[in-house]
Amino acid sequence: MAGSEPVTAPDQHKPGHRKSGRIGAVLSALALLAMLCGNHEGRVEDIWLVGLAVLLLAIVVGDAVLRRNGLRS
Repeated sequence: MAGSEPVTAPDQHKPGHRKSGRIGAVLSALALLAMLCGNHEGRVEDIWLVGLAVLLLAIVVGDAVLRRNGLRS
Protein backbone atom coordinates (compact mmCIF):
# COMPACT_ATOMS: atom_id res chain seq x y z
CA MET A 1 0.00 0.00 0.00
CA ALA A 2 1.15 3.48 -0.75
CA GLY A 3 1.35 5.55 2.37
CA SER A 4 1.23 8.97 0.72
CA GLU A 5 -1.69 8.43 -1.68
CA PRO A 6 -5.19 9.37 -0.51
CA VAL A 7 -7.83 6.69 -0.33
CA THR A 8 -10.54 7.29 -2.96
CA ALA A 9 -13.61 5.44 -4.09
CA PRO A 10 -13.74 4.07 -7.66
CA ASP A 11 -16.58 6.44 -8.56
CA GLN A 12 -14.34 9.43 -7.86
CA HIS A 13 -12.04 8.53 -10.77
CA LYS A 14 -13.21 10.27 -13.91
CA PRO A 15 -12.47 8.72 -17.31
CA GLY A 16 -10.22 10.48 -19.81
CA HIS A 17 -11.15 13.41 -21.96
CA ARG A 18 -14.69 12.86 -23.20
CA LYS A 19 -14.50 15.37 -26.02
CA SER A 20 -11.38 13.81 -27.48
CA GLY A 21 -13.04 10.40 -27.30
CA ARG A 22 -16.00 11.65 -29.29
CA ILE A 23 -13.76 13.33 -31.84
CA GLY A 24 -11.72 10.14 -32.15
CA ALA A 25 -14.85 8.05 -32.73
CA VAL A 26 -16.10 10.40 -35.45
CA LEU A 27 -12.69 10.48 -37.14
CA SER A 28 -12.50 6.69 -36.99
CA ALA A 29 -15.94 6.42 -38.58
CA LEU A 30 -14.86 8.80 -41.35
CA ALA A 31 -11.69 6.77 -41.90
CA LEU A 32 -13.77 3.59 -42.18
CA LEU A 33 -16.02 5.25 -44.76
CA ALA A 34 -12.97 6.50 -46.67
CA MET A 35 -11.82 2.89 -46.99
CA LEU A 36 -14.80 2.20 -49.24
CA CYS A 37 -12.72 3.60 -52.10
CA GLY A 38 -10.33 0.66 -52.03
CA ASN A 39 -9.25 -2.04 -54.41
CA HIS A 40 -11.52 -4.79 -53.07
CA GLU A 41 -14.09 -6.49 -55.24
CA GLY A 42 -16.61 -8.01 -52.84
CA ARG A 43 -19.44 -6.29 -51.01
CA VAL A 44 -18.77 -8.03 -47.68
CA GLU A 45 -16.02 -5.54 -46.87
CA ASP A 46 -18.29 -2.63 -47.71
CA ILE A 47 -21.01 -3.95 -45.41
CA TRP A 48 -18.55 -4.31 -42.53
CA LEU A 49 -17.02 -0.86 -43.06
CA VAL A 50 -20.39 0.89 -43.23
CA GLY A 51 -21.78 -1.16 -40.34
CA LEU A 52 -18.88 -0.34 -38.03
CA ALA A 53 -18.98 3.34 -38.97
CA VAL A 54 -22.72 3.48 -38.26
CA LEU A 55 -22.19 1.70 -34.94
CA LEU A 56 -19.53 4.22 -33.86
CA LEU A 57 -21.71 7.16 -34.83
CA ALA A 58 -24.74 5.64 -33.08
CA ILE A 59 -22.71 5.31 -29.88
CA VAL A 60 -21.62 8.95 -30.08
CA VAL A 61 -25.17 10.17 -30.76
CA GLY A 62 -26.61 7.95 -28.02
CA ASP A 63 -24.09 9.28 -25.54
CA ALA A 64 -24.95 12.87 -26.48
CA VAL A 65 -28.68 12.21 -26.07
CA LEU A 66 -28.19 10.55 -22.67
CA ARG A 67 -26.01 13.42 -21.47
CA ARG A 68 -28.50 16.03 -22.63
CA ASN A 69 -31.32 14.25 -20.80
CA GLY A 70 -29.23 14.01 -17.66
CA LEU A 71 -29.13 10.22 -17.60
CA ARG A 72 -25.33 10.16 -17.78
CA SER A 73 -22.79 12.27 -15.96
